[in-house]
This record gives sequence, structure tokens and C-alpha cells, in this order.
Amino acid sequence: MAIELDNSFTVPVPPEQAWDVLLDVERIAPCMPGASVTSVDGDEITGQVKVKLGPLSLSYKGTAKFTEKDAASHTLAIEATGKETRGAGTASATVHASLKPADTEGQTTVSIHTSLNVTGRPAQFGRSLLPEVSGKLIDQFAANLAAMIGSSNSGSAEAAPAADAPAATAGDAASSAGDAASAATDGATTTATTTATSAATAAAQPVAQLQQEDSLNLIKLVGGPVLKRAIPIVAGVAAAGLIAIFRNRIRSLFSRSKS
Repeated sequence: MAIELDNSFTVPVPPEQAWDVLLDVERIAPCMPGASVTSVDGDEITGQVKVKLGPLSLSYKGTAKFTEKDAASHTLAIEATGKETRGAGTASATVHASLKPADTEGQTTVSIHTSLNVTGRPAQFGRSLLPEVSGKLIDQFAANLAAMIGSSNSGSAEAAPAADAPAATAGDAASSAGDAASAATDGATTTATTTATSAATAAAQPVAQLQQEDSLNLIKLVGGPVLKRAIPIVAGVAAAGLIAIFRNRIRSLFSRSKS
């Protein structure tokens, strides 16, 4: 089943910085629920995606390759293919993305057009469900990406040394040498106390956490609409599983009776 999807999201940094972030595949992969990168070789990426829908679990392994990267226009293209690890289902996609300044200063709007083709069990979800799932998935990815960028920027700001501090002259240093020597003991005590207090305060501050998940849980992601439309699929898969178990059981009993 082939389908065209259009999505967009906002990155809380300017296009130049957003461009570098989005090209760092290994860094941003955890932002996508269920996705993981196993290797990166130049413009080629190998990874896997795990999807869960109630009792139905799917795992895809595949490769993706940047076929276009234009830093001047902030546009890129990716071709990806994958196959079920336990099944005959396949997925392939061509993704075109463009970055432009958002209406809010200092932010970037990322527009994505995806040509997707899936076979196997996911194709049973139908054209009406896939756009809904992709939209929710992009929203989750954008939220995780914003949290990751915010956490990185916060850490960089805290680690940056104080700038523009006036340098002490030789005369000032000489005149204050006596005072510094006499206050050494008190200064050391105050420094230790301040350091301990700062460490305790930093530990108490909340740190932005990515909503990382081992599998992309479609029911949790979309909720009722997915569950309602997926019940026939899940029921069919469950029934097929029960039939297979029952059939194997009969064969086993028949083999024992013959022996």
C-alpha cells in the first residue's frame, strides 16, 4: 500500500543550529519512540524500529541513506527500506525535508513529505489510520527533540565560564595580597560550603527527560481511534495464532498415537 504523508514540526533553535542537530542521527534517534541506530557509515544508517499494538508486536530492521543534503537551502532527502524480522512485511520510504525560519524568532519550522509504501500486517491499518499515527509520532518526536535541545543548551550555559570580568592590575594584586592571605582559612571554608550547596541545588533541579520507549506503542500514542480500528486486525492475528497452536497440538497428538 502506497501513501503520501505531509507533516511539520518546530525546533526551538534557528535553522543553522537545527540543521546540525537533525543531521546528527545517532543523537536524535532516541527522540523517536521505538527507534534505535545500530551503525552509521557516512551517509548510510542502519537501525531498527519496534512497534507494539496490544498483543501484536512488529520489529523492522533496515537501512536509510541521505540522498540529498543542501546546507545552503536547508533541504535534505532520505531513502529508507526495512523488513520485518519475523514476517514477510516490508516498508520503504522517501523523505524530503526542508527547514525554514518559524514565525517565532529563533525557531525553525521543519516540513516533511513522505512517500511511504508498506506491505504485510501494517498495511491492514488502512490509509485513514496511517496519517493519524504519523502525525502523533511526529508530535512526540518534536517534543522529545525540544527537551533534548533544551537540556543541552541549559548544560552548556551552566558550564560556560564567566565572561567580560575585569582583569586585576599588578597594583591591585599587590595591595590585596595581605588581605587574601589573612582570609585564606575563611575563604576555603566558605568555598567548600558554597560548592556543596550548589551541588545539592543542581541535584534537586528537574532535568528534561526524553520519553524513550523500547517499542512504539500505538495504543498509547493515539489511544481510542487506533484501538477501535485495530480490534479486527488484532483479533484476526490472535485467531490465526490460536489456530496455529491448535493445529500443531493436533499434529503432536496424532504423531504420538501413531507411534
